Amino acid sequence: MIDRRTLLQLTAAAGAAGLPFSVQTAARAQADEWRHGLSLFGDLKYPAGFEKFDYVNVDAPKGGRARLFSVGTFDSLNPFTFKGNATGLVGLTIDNLMTTSLDEAGSEYGLIAESVKMPEDFSSVTFRLRPEARFHDGSPVTPEDVIWSMIELKKSHPRYNFYYKNVVSGEKTGDLEVMFKFSETGNRELPQIVGQLPVLSKAWWTGKNDKGETRSLNETTLEAPLGNGAYKVASVKSGRSITLKRADDYWGKDLPVNRGQNNFDEIFTIYYRDSTVALEAFKGDEYDFRVENSSKDWATAYDFPAVKRGEVITEEITLKNSQGMQSFAINTRREKFADARVRKALNLAFDFEWANENLFFGQYVRTSSFFSNSELAATGKPSAAELAILEPLKDKLPPEVFTTEFTNPVYGSQKNKRKNLRSAAKLLQEAGWKVDAKRVLRDAKGEAFSIEFLLVSPLFERIVLPYVQQLKLLGIQTRVRTVDDSQYTRRVQTFDFDIIVGSWGQSLSPGNEQRDFWGSASADRNGSRNLVGIKDEAIDQLIDKVIFAKDREELVAATKALDRALLWNHFVVPMWHIPYQRVAYWNRFGKPDVQPDHSLGFPTIWWFDEAKAAKVKS
Repeated sequence: MIDRRTLLQLTAAAGAAGLPFSVQTAARAQADEWRHGLSLFGDLKYPAGFEKFDYVNVDAPKGGRARLFSVGTFDSLNPFTFKGNATGLVGLTIDNLMTTSLDEAGSEYGLIAESVKMPEDFSSVTFRLRPEARFHDGSPVTPEDVIWSMIELKKSHPRYNFYYKNVVSGEKTGDLEVMFKFSETGNRELPQIVGQLPVLSKAWWTGKNDKGETRSLNETTLEAPLGNGAYKVASVKSGRSITLKRADDYWGKDLPVNRGQNNFDEIFTIYYRDSTVALEAFKGDEYDFRVENSSKDWATAYDFPAVKRGEVITEEITLKNSQGMQSFAINTRREKFADARVRKALNLAFDFEWANENLFFGQYVRTSSFFSNSELAATGKPSAAELAILEPLKDKLPPEVFTTEFTNPVYGSQKNKRKNLRSAAKLLQEAGWKVDAKRVLRDAKGEAFSIEFLLVSPLFERIVLPYVQQLKLLGIQTRVRTVDDSQYTRRVQTFDFDIIVGSWGQSLSPGNEQRDFWGSASADRNGSRNLVGIKDEAIDQLIDKVIFAKDREELVAATKALDRALLWNHFVVPMWHIPYQRVAYWNRFGKPDVQPDHSLGFPTIWWFDEAKAAKVKS
């Protein structure tokens, strides 16, 4: 990308000539030239030839072991197929074409790809591979591996097929060059999406295993796939644990994007079927690090002796990330949820204020945006820039989008409770639901309104049950069902639920993933993130406005417009968020003095500290 000094010079020159100039204009001036990274914001923080990321310690010692945990189980080491339940850490063994920095948003730097170029219209992207890139068996990473990975990943999982749907062809354009062509132009994010491609070994995946069977990317396996990343799979206990070992001969260990990282000799992950058991295991020093998602546990469970002795550290770490949306996600594929008035009634019945005071120890704020805690969240009434985007869709959007700032109902008093429940009852009646003599809500056919809340964690039962009582006051019959991880995953992937706890993380530069979240084309595609089943022409067009935004200003306006449309259609009952991460870890580690803006960085940039570890009682 263009460096900052050149950018300032060009800006000054344009200003002297009375001409407008933008970061994007500067980027176009160098279109189709090789560069070391890509940025959706138009400029990269780290220039060509940089030595390291600012947030790493290049003198960090190598060694030791990091022990992580996961709730659930696994039956496969192949994360690239729709089948089975794969362990998530295999990604540490497989590199992508490019990698991100943790202290800037919307940027990627070359990893397997040494450099990248693209034309001004974003109709294709070309990568030049590093000649030293190797798989763990010593074989080189080739353009054929890259092209094969793209083709086969699109076949093996609906997620990849959708994510890379605009990639129409791959072509070897040189000994170490590969070009991908796109089905559309002007989509500024597509080159970076391709940069996220995990590069697999064509020879290994099309070869045979020790039993003489031909491997398949479409099938589950407990055979560790041949990787090319910083770690190798060392041992596996099916469904229980996995150990990764740092590859001493890792080809990319001295790259600027890797310096000061991947410091642990081993990364061990243990699996627990129950989150309560997992917390007790942490207290017993069975693993080292946890991000605490339970406000109750954060307030009450971290007073055990090791914390008081300083052997366990608890921290609240603020990151500069959008908090996205966590919610009760309503499956609009079900006829009973098709009417927006019904969905709005469900939000009116949720008493967040009571839950925050009695269940969450006052730690949360109510979420009122799909892009909360960022400049992308819609506030107030639409700006002129937003209205320019929204006005052509006026007949297809709720009228409130144009006139009213979205706010959630507020409880906190009996008066507000009565008012909210009366409003909810009125909306349900207008939607054709009436309460019979037994106080059961029924439609015109006499069918009762029933809701099943599908959960994967018993911890959420204490949150759902008070909500259930509110819904019963409206005559809605409810059921709370908690299932195991495998069953939950399969039911969510096939949209077999009424309401689940759904969340959508958002970056500071949203783009093509919005199609997977809210687009009509993803509504009936198993495995998509369109959990609520949105099929809405106006929202599809707003998503395209986000994707094809020409600069940051236009992107912000388009995202706010999309936010308003999603909120006023009442697809979810918003939950809550906190602007920081609650972290607890055993005090046997070192970490950089500079905290990156967008990630905790554990275990990647932390290291094992032998002096601290010696002081911790085991």
